[in-house]
Order: sequence, then C-alpha cells, then structure tokens
Amino acid sequence: MISKRTGRKAQPGRLHGLTGAARRSLERIDPLLHLHRWAEAEQLLAASLALAPGHPAVLERLGRLHLGQGRNEDAMDDLGGALRSCPDDPELLDLLAAAQAGAGQVLAAANTLQRACTIRPEPARWLSLGATFDACGEHEAALDAAERALALDPNLTRAGFLKARSLQALGRIAETAQAYRSLLAKGQAREDAWFGLLDIKTVELAPGEFEALATFASDPGLSSEARMKVDFAFGQACERLGRYSEAFAAFDRANAAARERWRWNATEHHAQVEALARTSRSLAAGPDGDARGSEVIFVVGLPRSGSTLVEQILSAHSLVEGASELPDLGLVLNAESRRRGTELANWAPRASPADWQRLGGEYLERTARWRSQRPISTDKALDNWKYVGVIRAMLPGSRIIDCRRDPLETCWSCYKQMFAPGLMRFSYAFADLAACWKDYAWLTDFWQREHPGHVRVQALEAILADAPVQVRQLLDFCGLPFEAGCLSPEDARRAVRTASSAQVRQPMRRQTGVAGNYGNLLDALRQALT
Repeated sequence: MISKRTGRKAQPGRLHGLTGAARRSLERIDPLLHLHRWAEAEQLLAASLALAPGHPAVLERLGRLHLGQGRNEDAMDDLGGALRSCPDDPELLDLLAAAQAGAGQVLAAANTLQRACTIRPEPARWLSLGATFDACGEHEAALDAAERALALDPNLTRAGFLKARSLQALGRIAETAQAYRSLLAKGQAREDAWFGLLDIKTVELAPGEFEALATFASDPGLSSEARMKVDFAFGQACERLGRYSEAFAAFDRANAAARERWRWNATEHHAQVEALARTSRSLAAGPDGDARGSEVIFVVGLPRSGSTLVEQILSAHSLVEGASELPDLGLVLNAESRRRGTELANWAPRASPADWQRLGGEYLERTARWRSQRPISTDKALDNWKYVGVIRAMLPGSRIIDCRRDPLETCWSCYKQMFAPGLMRFSYAFADLAACWKDYAWLTDFWQREHPGHVRVQALEAILADAPVQVRQLLDFCGLPFEAGCLSPEDARRAVRTASSAQVRQPMRRQTGVAGNYGNLLDALRQALT
C-alpha cells in the first residue's frame, strides 16, 4: 500500500546543524538501512543520538529503523519529532504515513499522504494515497487519486489497476471493463489485466477476446506467476462459453501453481478450531439484555457462500451501512495478544468481563466511522466465523449471520477464484477445501448450540428460492423493520469490495450453481466432502 522506503538517502537540507562527526555517523547508517541490517544500524544510531539528540536527520533514521523492524508506534513518535522541525517535508510525511498504516491507523495515513500530495504532488505519491484510500474503503477518493496519478503519468500501470479496482467497487462495471481493456491495449501487465477483466463475473468477452486470451495463455515465455493468473482467467472464459473440460484443466493448472506458493496445513487449522471451541466455553457473553454492540451486524462464512448478497440486502435498508470486510476485530485481538505476550486461546479464558468490555469498546471506536450516516454497520470479514464466542463476549448485543451455500458449489467456486496473495490458502486443493469446510461446519454448528437465538444460519439457496419470506426473517433477526428496498438489493448504492461485486449489482436469480455442469470431473471434490 505505502512504500516504507527505509533505505532512501536523506535530503541535504535536513542535515543542517549537524557536526562533521554526526554527519559521518549518519552516512554509515544509510547503507545499513538500505540492506535491512537493523542490528548494526541500531548500534550506530545510539552513537548518533548521543552526538545530536533530537535532530530531525537522526530522528528520521530512527523512524526508518523502527519502521523496518515493524515497530510502527515507535516510528510514528520518531517521525513526528522530525516533522516538528521540518513540517513540510513530503518524504518524512510519506514515512509517517507508512508507520500509521502499519499501526492500523489507515485514515490517519491517508490524511498524512494528502498533506504530502499538497506539498509535492508526484505520481507515485498520488498512487500511495489512492492505495491507502482503497484499503480503508474510500473508493471515490481512491479513484480520484488514481486519476490524478494517471494525469501526471499516463503509463503508471499500478494507477491504471487502482482505477479499475475502484470503479468496480463503486459498481461502475462497464467503465471497469473498459479500464482493463485499456491496460490490455497498452500491453501493461497483461496477465493481471486479463485476470481483472474475467474476474468481473458479469462481463461478456467481446469478439476476438477469447482467441486473444487463448493465444496469450499459450505463450511459452510467461513466468510461472503470470501463467497462474492467466490460467485462472482462461478457466473463467472457458466456463462462460460452456467449454467445461477446458475450464477444469485451466483451473487445475492454476491451482497447482498456487499450491506451490501458498501452503495450508489442515492439521494445524483443525487444532485451532478445536481450541477456539474449548476456549469459548469459559467465556461469558454478558447478561441477558446487554445491548453492547447492537449497532453491529457480523456477516460470516466461507468465501463464495452468498455473504456479499446478504450484506447487500442489509445495506439496502435505510438504517444499515455496509462496511464490507473489516480488519478491525482481528487487529483488536492481535493487539491484545501482543500486550499479553501470548495467543488468544491462552489469554481469553483469563480475561475478565471488564477486559471484554474494553476490547468491545476498542472495536466500536475503530469502526465508528461506518456509522456516521446510519446507526448500524455490517462487518463481513469472513474469517470471523472462528471468533463467534469472542464476539459474544465483546459485543453481546451484536447480531451474527452465518452465510451458507451448498458445500460443493461453495468449494468449487472457491477453487475457481484466485484470492489476494496469502489469503484463503485452503482454497487451492480439493482435500484442503473439504477439510476447511468440515471445520467450518462443525464450529458454526457448535456456535449455534452455544448461542441459540444469537446466530442465524442463512442459506443462499433459501434466499434465492423465496426472497420475500427469507428477507423478512433476516431483517427481523437483526431487529430491523421491513423495507421493500431490501428485496431489490441490486439497487443499493454502496461500494462493494469482494469478488462478487458485479454479481450483487444484478437482480437475484434462483439458479447460481454451476458445479453440475462439470459432471464426474468434480467426483474427487464430492468424495472429499463426504
């Protein structure tokens, strides 16, 4: 998102007032920072601090050291000190924004970068600002920043992709497709452009595009990473044309390549799930009637299970803001684990009601911006299905909706999707998909038994078969009065940041399954799910 640029050389003007010895000390530190030799740099910085305590050039390097070490809060202190002496230094502002983002203060990082762009508007800086806005769900602002970067450098490839991503999140699907086609016409990162175009699930290929994609996919000069992306795209193209055996072969190649990059351990995952269930038995959910967290609706489940549609239905309500996949619950829990020096499963049983109330308050404070216009917000971070027990302890008044879909359709849809690097690692092998599904089903069934009346299982097929009844029941569970607009979620005007962003802009339809078209090609997945 934001470049740390820890090895950047200092600006000459920032060295004003340093003695010769102090300058020589800093000159020795710069290459060490560039090479990420943190321990050696730290030793030399101790001497520099003794020679010139509080000097902005020394504080800058200390900030870069702490940034490189992942000590983001310390880096913020260092760089804030340097900026008190050099308040209009855009590169110090860049570094401060990187530290703020690393500390989870993404909106603060965006504000810092906006100031830097005002002082020195450069394409890369506008791109960093746009990526930061993108990360915190401000897609109109992200689009504006991407366009400003492109105005200064029309060939800035990453800005072109940011523009396309922002347009898609905003529901401007035809313009999204045109943005990806423009990148293809320029020959820029074609594997990513093809993947982006085909990842718009509702866009049809223009005449000649399938042939162009097939030719590109057969290029022997493609790198292994590029071939993986193109195979995911080619599989999608083949499926849309009904060429299922070719689609299966392409998806199989793509997933084999993904497994080489991103491994998943089913045994470790199962142990984690069992530990979370054991831990939750000792957690009190708060007294009956405790409304803490009633302003939040958690939408959980595996990817490709209908969760985006459920959130879109809720977002069509006048009282609900759809916030999409928020990182905040994980950030709050991880920060507490760092503070206690042990993992969640170890400290959660010892946490007091006051601890849970404090953590719930931190979550609400972090997510308050999503409730500035409407009183209720959603949180669709899918991995939250593991933490229902913790959610009930932190925010006993919240509602939790477990989105489910036919397991074969869910797993096959995941297998066809290339997720963000490092995420959903279970999705690239049939055995791993089945193991994760079984863990998910077991734990969410457990939550149902442990927290009756507080967790609703919402089947995608049920919504599509009888939307009027299911939507009323869903709203009633959330304590919301019925509004007819929730039956037309495609009309809800909001940003959607998931792989289903284009699909939820279309009217609901009964038939969404495609696994049956693959016949016995999916027998191995069917067997693994039994």
